[in-house]
Amino acid sequence: MAQLALRQATIEYQEFGPKDSPHAPVLFVHGILVDGGLWREVAEGLARRGFRGIVPTLPLGSHTIPVHDLTALSLPGVAELINDLIVALELSDVTLVGSDTGGGLCQLVVDAHPDRIGRLVLTNCDAFDKCPPFPFDVAFRLLRGPISIKALCTQMRWRALRHSPLGFGLLIKRPEADLTSAWLQPCLSDPRICRDLAALLRQVTAFDLTDVATRLPLFTKPVTLVWGQEDRCFTPGLGRRLAGLFSNGRLIEVPDARTFVSLDQPHAVIEAIAALNSVRA
Repeated sequence: MAQLALRQATIEYQEFGPKDSPHAPVLFVHGILVDGGLWREVAEGLARRGFRGIVPTLPLGSHTIPVHDLTALSLPGVAELINDLIVALELSDVTLVGSDTGGGLCQLVVDAHPDRIGRLVLTNCDAFDKCPPFPFDVAFRLLRGPISIKALCTQMRWRALRHSPLGFGLLIKRPEADLTSAWLQPCLSDPRICRDLAALLRQVTAFDLTDVATRLPLFTKPVTLVWGQEDRCFTPGLGRRLAGLFSNGRLIEVPDARTFVSLDQPHAVIEAIAALNSVRA
């Protein structure tokens, strides 16, 4: 795990595949209370095909290095951090891939900084006024203080609850205990991470994505949506509506997958990225 010191925070990230790949680099963006492990199987699969992948763990509640600039903890603020990471790593023609809250962040990035983005891949994610969707909108309103966040994570230490529809079972068909446990560990072990997450949740607002949706048709580069069809949060209808905004968009409907398509059906995400990601001249 490498580290990159940015003006807002120090970010941990992993790289997969060859740095001298003939393909455009792939940057993966996860959501709240998740880390880069969400993308491991997809990044490894692409690396075996010769793609370079960069998988950061962003300050969204499962990070391990506390943020030193709390004013950066909003959706637009984290989107700026993602752009700063792209600039610091000297990436260009990036294939930006997002899931869940990370997909909303990707929408903000392509709106504010389209020049470095060559193409966009979204799996089930926040969009329009579904930021977040039910029941997470209720949960986020309750989890705006470090004490309530720590209390929830403590309860979720029990695997049966953590993997139930009240936890990650709503998002993943077949959760892995070690992975979901690791996502909660930073908030359980460091009160500063709870502080960071609380600061972020207080700033999450649907306006960020309803506003950016009015400008997404201006992004005319290739876009692919890989949408799990068994998602009760980010429904198939939401995916169709989001895909309809892009003039150069394609929707792939994935059966037997919920929100985290990269875990439920990683091969579908690998194939979509490989198909979209053009070889550099």
